[in-house]
Amino acid sequence: MTSCRSVAIATWLILALLGVAVGCTGPDASERTVRVGFYAFFEPISAAADPDPGAGRFREHVGYEADLLSAMELMDGLGLRFDRTPIEEWPRIWLLPTRDDFDMVGGGITILDSRRLDASGDAVITFTRPHVEFRQSLLVRSEDADRLPNHDALGNTHAVGVLAATTGEARLLQLLGTADARGLLAAGTRVHTPTGVVIVESDDTLSISAAGASPELQHRIRLIPADPTQPTVVYLGDDSGEAALLKALRDGRVDAVARGTIGNTRAALDSGGQFAVTALDDRVEFGGFAVGVDDAELLDKLNDAVAWLTDAGRIGIGEWLADGEVFNDRARAWQAYRSENGG
Repeated sequence: MTSCRSVAIATWLILALLGVAVGCTGPDASERTVRVGFYAFFEPISAAADPDPGAGRFREHVGYEADLLSAMELMDGLGLRFDRTPIEEWPRIWLLPTRDDFDMVGGGITILDSRRLDASGDAVITFTRPHVEFRQSLLVRSEDADRLPNHDALGNTHAVGVLAATTGEARLLQLLGTADARGLLAAGTRVHTPTGVVIVESDDTLSISAAGASPELQHRIRLIPADPTQPTVVYLGDDSGEAALLKALRDGRVDAVARGTIGNTRAALDSGGQFAVTALDDRVEFGGFAVGVDDAELLDKLNDAVAWLTDAGRIGIGEWLADGEVFNDRARAWQAYRSENGG
């Protein structure tokens, strides 16, 4: 096997441009089984093959991230295998690697500094380099698309469905003026919970962000903005992901669903013309995998693999939707590349 000292300069330059570390990871490199938690209800990014937790295929991981991980397993010399477990609850899913039974977690998780921290404010999580881009939007019934082209068109007669502790919720509250960039709620905001109504008495006292919420707001059911012209926010989907939100939209219990454009577009395509996507946000978010802050070896390998498989970010969700074999093709190219260069 060619030693590290004999790696060609041209090889090093190519890998360096991709952000991939050059090292001796030959075919006899030790293999690690990585325990992965994946969110089970976020099509087409990450989902269980059958959404019924009691079904045999519920443990089968499908979607964009599933194919990305499977392609990593094909990368000769990377030495990673993934043991995948579906996760039904979204809030604070990114902290699972701090537990003894998970090494990493995925599911369309937006990379945020606030999500690196535990309840004590300690940095316990780190994220891989981004592998997907997100934008927020509204999913509406097709007959309402012209009436609800943007967030400004939402009024106090409307109800918007969200999944708690997501960037969809956090961004909606910011755009409505109900929360600032840190998630701090405006005075007068009313939050319904199973134990009663919590009224925000003054600015900067209670918060809702993509990383979490004040303890008294954890199990929120409904939010009434302080501004009487703004829509009601309805919380659904804790146990079934976006399925409950889509059913509420279909049944007319909400007028829009605020979430990422990738999921909204998939729902619109699957609806047979019943749903449409509007209000595309101009802010871009980036998603990655979460790992424990001390697991530098795993982080480095994942970053190397993501860099190669996405061609340093040039291959993403659009390319995968057009060609479901794109990551496998990149993995095979990796094997050919290593073989040609004696790796």
